[in-house]
Amino acid sequence: MTHDIRFGVLLPTGRAQWGDAADPRELIGFAVRAERLGYDSLFVNDSLISPRVEALTMLAALAPVTTRATLGTGALLPFLRRPVQTAQALASIDLLSGGRLAVAVGAGFPGRFGRPFYDLSEVPWPRRFERLDETVALWRLLWSTEGPTSFHGEILRFDDIPAPTPPFRKGGPPVWLAGATPAALSRAGRLYDGWLPYPPDPADYRSGLETIRETAEAASRDPGAITAALFVSVLISESAESGRRALDGYARVAYGLPLEELEKIQAVVTGPAEQVKAELSRYTAAGARHVVARIGALDLTTQTDQLERLAEIIPGMCREA
Repeated sequence: MTHDIRFGVLLPTGRAQWGDAADPRELIGFAVRAERLGYDSLFVNDSLISPRVEALTMLAALAPVTTRATLGTGALLPFLRRPVQTAQALASIDLLSGGRLAVAVGAGFPGRFGRPFYDLSEVPWPRRFERLDETVALWRLLWSTEGPTSFHGEILRFDDIPAPTPPFRKGGPPVWLAGATPAALSRAGRLYDGWLPYPPDPADYRSGLETIRETAEAASRDPGAITAALFVSVLISESAESGRRALDGYARVAYGLPLEELEKIQAVVTGPAEQVKAELSRYTAAGARHVVARIGALDLTTQTDQLERLAEIIPGMCREA
């Protein structure tokens, strides 16, 4: 681990993560504790069906009670919301947090967490990637203008949009792309400010990042300005075997999948503290510079214990404030 690496945590905003006996308002204290421990960022994920605290509501609640940590989405699903209203909400969070917002976005994927969300949102599934890119382009226009404006894309078309709320930063918060398909890598390099994937193999992270940087350079963009982030599920345990058993239970509750299926598509790290640190170091060696850890636990007490144990193995990144 080196001084330029940032480390964040995904808040357990889903009911499956905080546990039936806990008060979800305790998530505020969890986030404050994480910032005091030295975590560089506090992320939330997004959904429509599974019970959870809504992502932008959670970030708005954190803006006044935190002072330093980046507040991020991992990943926001813009098609769940009206695009102009979302630009307003994100600008407001950026404003209230003093410019600490980072917005990672995704278009969803086939299966129970993809197309059904589109149907419920009354948004067509075809051309979802073009819709996502146009939505981000619309946000950036609104974050950069000082008066009424219009936007004419191939999918989204708006005339006479009233003057929006300006974000804290001119141009608005950085927008990262979640995804690691060849098309996503190209779009990340050409259009986005960062990349937040979760590849199971660090070698795939390295090659994906190389593709993004090559694409950025070909598009006359600065490759070094694109944030290289990573989303990874983590659980520190007494042994790799006990960690895998615990994560299997987590995967079945959170995804309806056994661990052996989940780890085929997502980065998962477990075992004793030194083993976890070594596995995370494989990703930082591959180029990751902003690691966002999702703690694979099913109650807030264990989440908090893991938060503190994880902080102890990240020297220079997660110290007590």
